[in-house]
Amino acid sequence: MSWLLVALGAAVGAPLRYLTDRAVQARHAGEFPWGTFVVNAGASLVLGVLTGAVVSSGTYALLGTGLCGALSTYSTFSYETLRLAERGRGVLAVANAGGSLLVGLAAVFLGSALGRALAG
Repeated sequence: MSWLLVALGAAVGAPLRYLTDRAVQARHAGEFPWGTFVVNAGASLVLGVLTGAVVSSGTYALLGTGLCGALSTYSTFSYETLRLAERGRGVLAVANAGGSLLVGLAAVFLGSALGRALAG
């Protein structure tokens, strides 16, 4: 039954990623992949909240693995970083890689603390 929860979460996460990415990127001119940066940071935050709150395995399957798994996108992050480097935008490529790692870790730690606080 967990696979169905994962599939349902992913069915929401993938379109949410696409729509969020397009909305964010439309508001920011330039080459930096802000849309992917934002969805990955958001997914890290949500995953941290779920982990900190110690939710049930079903909730984690639906929201953690399904929603956050489809919302975040390592492959697009990797591709966009490679494209920046190939276009001679090494500083932006390093900023994307380093910033994504730092912001993602900060978001998951913050989310975990928030989840613990909410769970009481």
